[in-house]
Amino acid sequence: MSVDTKREHLSRSIIAQAKAFGADLAGIASVDDLKASPSHRISEVLPEFKGEGTKPAAGRRRGVVRWPEGMRSAVVIAVAHPADEPKLDWWITLKSVSNTSGNKLLMSAIDGLADWLERDCGVCCIRLPYHVDHGAIFMKDTAVLAGLGCIGMNNMLITPQFGPRQRLRVMLTDADLPTTGAADYDPCDECAMPCREACPQKAFAETIYTSKEYGIAALPGRTGVYSRLRCNQQMTADNAAFESIAIDGQVEPATRVKYCRECELACPVAAR
Repeated sequence: MSVDTKREHLSRSIIAQAKAFGADLAGIASVDDLKASPSHRISEVLPEFKGEGTKPAAGRRRGVVRWPEGMRSAVVIAVAHPADEPKLDWWITLKSVSNTSGNKLLMSAIDGLADWLERDCGVCCIRLPYHVDHGAIFMKDTAVLAGLGCIGMNNMLITPQFGPRQRLRVMLTDADLPTTGAADYDPCDECAMPCREACPQKAFAETIYTSKEYGIAALPGRTGVYSRLRCNQQMTADNAAFESIAIDGQVEPATRVKYCRECELACPVAAR
């Protein structure tokens, strides 16, 4: 078996194993391509953002990726978060530990896949956290380059199977793998954009970024209108509206936050 054939076989096996471990979608992107992708390029010049969903790390500027040495490929997986299963997306905090049940599924799938690759294939893997500030990379760009879908007018990943209703997780490997993307897919081209009208904070109401200012054509919200600050205002309001809940087997109460999904749920692609 030639080297190229072995690489192709391993790539196909990774996709199959990712789904066996619980992923609904999976793909592979090149680290070199990712370094030149829109989010990784623009993050270097955007003002530092310190809102909800960021975590400070000592000695690091928020939003800027630090690439581990020797990693050549990124494996991205997705788990569907359909509208009729909202619990997958609820943030539960107990004793200062926060997570969603959907993210637990993603972490379990990544752990299973990484363990298999390291044990059976001799491939070194780095399981990435969620936050860029703590060592992650931009997952939506990874998914686009891996052929899962495109960035939509609501600044979310849109896939043919689930629209914007999925969540992502990424790991890096030192294997030089054939990529699975990118796909020629764009359902937003002639869409009336109900996602933008649905936003309670009007996060798509004005142009924030321009190609002339930032030197790239692919801008947040595709046309440069996505305001992370306005979206963050909704996250702050959602956090303030937390609920206290009881957890089976736990004496202390937990808190539950139901973050806004209006732009996501308004999208007509693969709606269910």
